[in-house]
Amino acid sequence: MSSIAEVGRIAVVEDTARSPFARMWARSFLVRAAAVAAGSTALGLLFMFPMWSMGWKQDLSLWWAWGLLVPLIVMVDRRMPYTGRQFGRRAIAQAVATPIFTVIYVHVLFALRIALGDPSLPGGAHWNLLEPSHMLKYGAGWFMWSCLLYWMIVGALQAYRYYERYMSSELRLERMEKSYSQARLNALRMQLDPHFLFNALNTISSHVERDPKLTRRMIEHLGDLLRMSLESKDRQEVPLSEELAFLDHYLEIQRIRFGRQLAVEIQIAPEVRYASVPSMFLQPLVENAIRHGISRRASGGTVTVIAEAVDESLSIRVMDDGVGLPPGWTPENSPGLGLSVTRERIAGLYPEGKSSFSVRSREQGGTIVEIKVPLSLTGEESDDGTA
Repeated sequence: MSSIAEVGRIAVVEDTARSPFARMWARSFLVRAAAVAAGSTALGLLFMFPMWSMGWKQDLSLWWAWGLLVPLIVMVDRRMPYTGRQFGRRAIAQAVATPIFTVIYVHVLFALRIALGDPSLPGGAHWNLLEPSHMLKYGAGWFMWSCLLYWMIVGALQAYRYYERYMSSELRLERMEKSYSQARLNALRMQLDPHFLFNALNTISSHVERDPKLTRRMIEHLGDLLRMSLESKDRQEVPLSEELAFLDHYLEIQRIRFGRQLAVEIQIAPEVRYASVPSMFLQPLVENAIRHGISRRASGGTVTVIAEAVDESLSIRVMDDGVGLPPGWTPENSPGLGLSVTRERIAGLYPEGKSSFSVRSREQGGTIVEIKVPLSLTGEESDDGTA
């Protein structure tokens, strides 16, 4: 249900997918005004040097006028009843708005030049220049240039809108992929619970009539296994020490079953005891070694679990000296659920190329399963206070 809810929340992600600049732009009028003023002033200074003869008042007023109009252009564009896919209709609407905005721009431009006392104005800097007759006479030359700049602003605005939609789509796709991956990992994790429970119950049922006292001990360990399984059901990774505690309860059941025929050696380097590992990944590997390797030998055998740091990786090996792999065995044609699920979980939990999973025969007989995952310590401390 959690992954379904996450997918449902993706529908409202577009607003949060905006860039930090876009969110800042939407928060404060003063920030927007300062940004527009700074941008228009910068453009004015940029274009002022090659046209220094025109004078700074005229140079800066050209861009300050656009700076005053940009917020209005943005507001009108946002209120147009067209989606991003209706580009043709939006372009027609902007074409209709072009002469309106260019007329407004020319009036704002001349008003700024008059306010700044620009001496280059015809007849001097007088407010009567804003009368329609004077504007038609002196401002007509600015209309073509104004139309061009207006469309450049609109084009830049549309490009930014498309960029926002692209980033929103990328974020939505990333969240959907993450939700799918999490749901898949949860499904794989859930397959292990009934799998080990079914096998453990089979082991216990075979001893009910023969030895009730041993059966009660098995049931106690099974109860601890179920409790620990429930505690870790919402976590994909746990400390290696917790995984070893879970494995110990499982091995107690198997020791009761096999007696002296089963020997187990656990060799854990102190520096990796609190490394993060996939939850419930050791038990299926050890179960596989006992079930398909040791139990098929009349004399039994030994299962060895080794964990150590190798470069920047955590190396874990589960070895047995049992009957070994059958001829022609490959991970793909293996009927066992434990190995296949564990391999898929490790591939899904860690980035490609950061982990490995291999099963091969040992030279001295038996099988070895080797796993390498990135070494990441959980920060938990041991009983004596050392990490």
